[in-house]
Parts: sequence; C-alpha cells; structure tokens
Amino acid sequence: MKASLPDHVHLGRAVCGQLAEAERREWWLANGRGAYAAGTVAGSLTRRYHGLLVAPLSPPLGRHLVVAKADATLVDGERETPLFTNRWRGGHVEPEGYRHIESFHLDGRMPTWRFVVGDRQVEMRIWMEPGEHTTYCAFRLHAPSGGDATRLRVQLLINSRSDHATTDRRDFHPSTAPRSSAAGGAAGLTVRGAAAGEGGAPFTLTLLAVGGTLAPEQTWIEGFDLPAEAGRGLEASDDHLAVATAAFDLSPQRWVGVVASLEERPDASLEAAMDRFQDRDREILAMAHDATPELHGAPPWIDQLVLAADSFVFARPLPGLPDGQSIIAGYPWFGDWGRDTMIALPGLTLATGRYDTARKILETFARFVDRGMLPNYFPGEGEHPEYNTVDAALWYVEAWRAYLERVPDREALQRIFPILEEIVDWHRRGTRHGIAMDPDDGLLRAGEPGVQLTWMDAKVGDWVVTPRMGKAVEINTLWFNALTILAEWAEELGLADPPYGELAERARQGFQRFVRPAGGLFDILDGPDGADPTVRPNQIFAVSLPHSPLDPAVQARVVAECGRELLTSYGLRSLAPGHPDYRPHYRGGVWERDGAYHQGTVWAWLLGHYALAEYRVHGDRAAAERRLAPIADHLVDGGLGTVSEIFDAAAPHDPRGAPAQAWSVACILDAWTRLARGAHHTPTENEERVATAVSSPAR
Repeated sequence: MKASLPDHVHLGRAVCGQLAEAERREWWLANGRGAYAAGTVAGSLTRRYHGLLVAPLSPPLGRHLVVAKADATLVDGERETPLFTNRWRGGHVEPEGYRHIESFHLDGRMPTWRFVVGDRQVEMRIWMEPGEHTTYCAFRLHAPSGGDATRLRVQLLINSRSDHATTDRRDFHPSTAPRSSAAGGAAGLTVRGAAAGEGGAPFTLTLLAVGGTLAPEQTWIEGFDLPAEAGRGLEASDDHLAVATAAFDLSPQRWVGVVASLEERPDASLEAAMDRFQDRDREILAMAHDATPELHGAPPWIDQLVLAADSFVFARPLPGLPDGQSIIAGYPWFGDWGRDTMIALPGLTLATGRYDTARKILETFARFVDRGMLPNYFPGEGEHPEYNTVDAALWYVEAWRAYLERVPDREALQRIFPILEEIVDWHRRGTRHGIAMDPDDGLLRAGEPGVQLTWMDAKVGDWVVTPRMGKAVEINTLWFNALTILAEWAEELGLADPPYGELAERARQGFQRFVRPAGGLFDILDGPDGADPTVRPNQIFAVSLPHSPLDPAVQARVVAECGRELLTSYGLRSLAPGHPDYRPHYRGGVWERDGAYHQGTVWAWLLGHYALAEYRVHGDRAAAERRLAPIADHLVDGGLGTVSEIFDAAAPHDPRGAPAQAWSVACILDAWTRLARGAHHTPTENEERVATAVSSPAR
C-alpha cells in the first residue's frame, strides 16, 4: 500500500475568491537541480520570480525565467470563461479568473485547483519532473452535465531574462519550429533562444500540447504589474512573449495539458509523470519515517515540512566530486550559503533520514575550507568564494556532530578530523577579518570596519547595519561547542594529548563574562563601545546547542529573558521592543528593509532553538512542542506548505522576506525530532561538572 500524502494545505472560496488573500498565498516547486516553479493561488504574477519554469541556464544557479504562464480559458459552447488572472500596469485586474476557483490544495507538494463555472468543474495540477528542467500543467473535466462539448484554450507565455530582472524586449528574439508529434499524441513546438544579455547562454525549449493542438504565435504582452516588487521598492512592470496557444477537448476520462521542458526528450505521458512526482513524495515520507521513529504519530503538518525539506536540496557537482550536493538557502532569490547550509543540514537531511545526502553536502563543503573558514557565498562557475563569515565553520563542526550522532561513520570522522583540527587551529592563531582567540580569556573575537561577519549580516552600500565587532555571544557559544566536540572525538580516535579539552575549559571560564548581573547575557564583549547589553536572540544558542558553557540557573535566566522580550508565535525578534533601533515592520525599499532586517524582525529558524532551550530548562516536552504548533497555521499562509524567512516584529506578524526558507523549515523539523527523543534535557557530563564547579556571578 502506498503511503498517504499530507492534505494539510486546503483553501476554499473564502480565500481563493478574494484577490488579496489568494495572491498572498504562493505555491513553490523545485526540481533538485536548481530550477523552480512558483505562482499565486489566484494565478496572477506578483513577483518577477513567478513562473512555470525558472531554470539555471548558467549552472548551477544562474536562473532565468523561461516559461512565465499558461493562461487557460474554458470554452463551453458560445461562452468563454478565463480561468486565469492578470494584473496590469496601473493596478487594473483583468480577467478575474480567481473568482471561479472553488478550492485549492497541495496534494503532497502538488498544487491543485478546482474551478467551477456553472455545472462545469475543471481540475488543474502543476508539478515539476524531479531531476529535470520540465514543468507539467494538466487539466481534467469533472462530472459534466451534458450540453455542448467543453474545450480549453491555453496561451503560453515565455521569456529569457534573469529571475532577478525584468524584461528588455530587445534582448529576446527566439525562433520557433513545429516539433514532430511525440508519443501520447502531443503536438509540439521547439523554441530556440538565448538568455538575455550579451553572450547569454543559448537554450532550446520544448512545448508540448498533450491530447490537443498547438498553434504558434509571437505576440508581446506588455505591462504586467508586479505588486510584490513595488512593495520592495523595485521595478514592478514586466512583459512576456506569447509564443503559442494550445487547444484541448476536456473529459473526465483523461488528463490533457502542457509540457514545458529544456530537456531533449521530455516525457509526454501526463499520468506517468504525475505518478512519478507523487511516488517520490511518498518515498521521501517513507524514508523519513523508517529512519526517524520520532516522526511516527507526528501531525500532518510535520509530514508537510518533511516534503518541503526536499525542495532545498540540489545537485552541486564539482571536479572530482560529480555527486556533490548542497542546500539552497531560500526561494526565490537565495543561492547556497555556507552558514545557512550548515544550520539547515540537520533538519533537512538528518531529521528526514537522508544520511547519505548529509554526508555528501558536508564533503562538498570540505573542498572549500580555507584558512579555517567556510565561504559564506558559495561560488558559481568561474566565481570565487567569499569568506566573510565567522560562524559558518563553527556551524560546520556542529553539523558533523549531528551527522555522526545519527550515523556511526568512523571512517568519515577519521577523514574529516584533520580539516576540523585545521579550523580550530586557524581560529586559535588568527585568520581573516580579525578572527582570532584572545589568549587572556579563551574567547573568539572578530570584526573589522565595513565587514559583516555574523548571521546578523545586513549591509547596504558601505553601511553595516549591525556590525557586532568584538566577542559575539553566539560565536563563543559555537566556539565552546566545537572545542568540546573535538575533545570528545580526539578521545574516541585515541589521539595523544589533544589540546581541545583545555581550550574548551578556558572558553567556558571566559564565557562567564557574558553573564549580566541581572537577566541574560551580553550580546557583545570587548567591542568598540565595551560590553553591549542589548537584548537580542543570539544568547539562546548558549542553551539550545548540545554543549552549553552555562550552569542551569543562568540557562533558565536566558530562556526567561528571550521568552519575555523576544518570543512571538513564529520565532524570536532580533531586537527587543523598546530599544531605540527597534523596527516593528519589515517593508519598503532596500535601505528600509535592510535597516529593519535585524532590528526587531522575527526569524522563524530561531523558534526551533527556543523550543529546545525551553525544554532543556524545564523538561516539559508538551510545552516545548506547543511553541512550534503555530507553524502549522502558517503553512496555509504565505509560502504554502513551507516556512517563510522572516515575519514582522509587531502583531499579527505578517510573513516577509523569502516565502520559502531552508533554515526556517529545517530548525522546526530538527527541534521536533529532538524534542521527541528527549535531546538536551538530561544534563551532559560537562554540564554536571559546570554546575558543580562554577557558580553564577548573579547569585
């Protein structure tokens, strides 16, 4: 028996029939090779990133919009009813196809609409072929009531621009040619063009009308309005080329529809392709449940997140490592980033039973360790990595710990241990950007003017919004955690006189300087302005990470302060309300948005860490799980079936930023599985020693 797919995301007319609500909700698909498809429930384009096929014409992540829309019109006798919605420059909406949407749901990950026009019901489904740059858009009639034959006309709109840009018509002059009929009765058209811009990569697009006819055309349709881009202070008008119109006879007995592909021979069998997509979803769930008993009995929204996790993992082949893999930090505008990848890896791969994927990602990034650092920006072909991060390498050590906790892979540990030693050694004696251990207290300092190094990394021009130069609290939590991990592994490997235990003890003692006389922890020590008492969420890692440098009493104070000042339904605020720099909303142009990015804006990935920290302190699993529960409601808002990057600091905490973010999904999944197996509640040997040997300065 095939595993059932989650049906957590289901919307009716109350949402679908109201344009603002239907446009607020977006569906996202990915193919595991860097391509994606996305749109709104309403069927309108609101972002420059929306489209049926957005693929890397310059691999691995030089993504371009190739197919923008497939606009369907129901033809019932003399009556024609558009089932699509378009926004036009100036704010006019025509046609208003969203008014005919009876329901929308995700069948697993597959977006599914039901349109109702009189007694006619039409189902539409969209999906991507896993591992191929191919998108399917299929239609089927439900329960006709006699009368005239029901037909469907679908206009296909294409493009060639970067997904970060809008269209310059002068850059796109494709040629078209009929394509011989494919298996399954598919009429076809071949479109040859090149990515916009001088020297743009050439591409060949295949369009198939399965079960219908395809009539070529070349008509520019101008003035699409993109309100989401206007809200970001960016160019908000776009044009697309109508290149063909498909026509179909609809019936309940078969699926008909459109295939759009950059592959040489895409499969024209809609039913077989649909089965492959949904069978893969079932395999992902089965693998997760087989490998992770903690998922047994989990609510359906957790299964929805397990499926969402797959969308961020993609192929990253390298010379000598053809099966390399990585993690896309978020859709639509992120690539793979060192910090984000290491933070997201446990939840996306280990909590879902994808141990081989976890190891491949870790080994892929091992190729880029340089002077003890991991790149923040992972390079594309012909590009150079950017090593402007102090924490990516420390999260890398934690990611290896999480992998080896799940998989007793001693051979992998022996291979990687010299690289991890190199990371620690460079941090001890000093590497880029002033990153070095202070011999006086064993803590890491980092920072230089004009460079953003921690995860609070917003920068506009020369303005580093939150520079955080000095000794940052989360960096030194990660430093202590990494040293403790290496001390344990050195003992396991039988190494003689490793220094890591001694270094960890020095860092633990030095870390007590972060403890504020009342409340939680300083955010920065020894910065340009001395110690920074600003209440930020970075202190939560001193409780949520496996190895804490704090005694239980201080851990409880940290959790209490974060809960009182920073906790919201969807994550932790990045700055406490009441601070002069606090920004309650994330909106406006680049300067306004980046100025609010870490000045109050809520981050969803921190919710998982807060739940783990709360459980560690109080031992109440049910209460900690309740902290995660609001995410279930969020899965039917914003990016459907996935988790947004950020939220407004002020209630009602509207979703903002990228609508699908890897570490947001990952940290919720990771926390859920760790809570289910009681991780972090029983004190570690180190914590028992700390509690006995060290008293809190606040006592």
